[in-house]
Amino acid sequence: MEIIRVKDYAAMSEAASTFLIERINRLDNPKLGLATGSTPEGLYKNIIEKHKQGDVSFKNVKSFNLDEYVGLEKNDPNSYYFFMKDKLFDHVDISLDNVRVPNGVAADLQQECQDHEEAIKAAGGIDVQLLGIGANGHIGFNEPGTPFTSKTQVVNLDESTIQANSRFFNTIEEVPTQAISMGIDTIMNSKEILLLISGESKAEALAKLVSGEVTEEVPASVLNNHPNVTVIADEAAFSVVDGK
Repeated sequence: MEIIRVKDYAAMSEAASTFLIERINRLDNPKLGLATGSTPEGLYKNIIEKHKQGDVSFKNVKSFNLDEYVGLEKNDPNSYYFFMKDKLFDHVDISLDNVRVPNGVAADLQQECQDHEEAIKAAGGIDVQLLGIGANGHIGFNEPGTPFTSKTQVVNLDESTIQANSRFFNTIEEVPTQAISMGIDTIMNSKEILLLISGESKAEALAKLVSGEVTEEVPASVLNNHPNVTVIADEAAFSVVDGK
């Protein structure tokens, strides 16, 4: 695991965009695993600017999103499909035919999970999987206690996750309590993983990750077992590690 320490969120976003653009430009047909939430927004913003400058193209990119809320339509402003279009897809030259976000309103959610797995396999696997981390150590929506052998599945969200995500909704009652999420085994099958960590709220999670102890109670700790992980974290995220 390579850990890159940067000053702040802006520096993390800049380093992450440089990293991802290098991979996109090097690979003939890049397959990216993409994440949502506030952590990667700066990365996506930088990539859009680089795309406008002609530094990167998404014409040959296929993308697979980590997760989607159960019960939200694609056009719901809080859906992750809407997020991806708003924050990235609508601003770069990616074909929406090459985009796969789990369908949270599928008639058969179990089949949708299986279809997501099959689509990733059919594409030849994910080259670079982008991740954030939850305050409780979750990756994707794989909450503490999720088996490391898990594949894409319907998950129940922890109360802490619901509380954290409530800032995006009018009331906490509106926050979905379930999601479709790539499983931990699905994530670990990616050829390369890029984990972004920013802010003091994620400092405990980073400290547990770098401790090296691998436990299902800290889902992100499994990344210690992957051969090709890069972590980019800012100073605030290191506050617990530093003992501040």
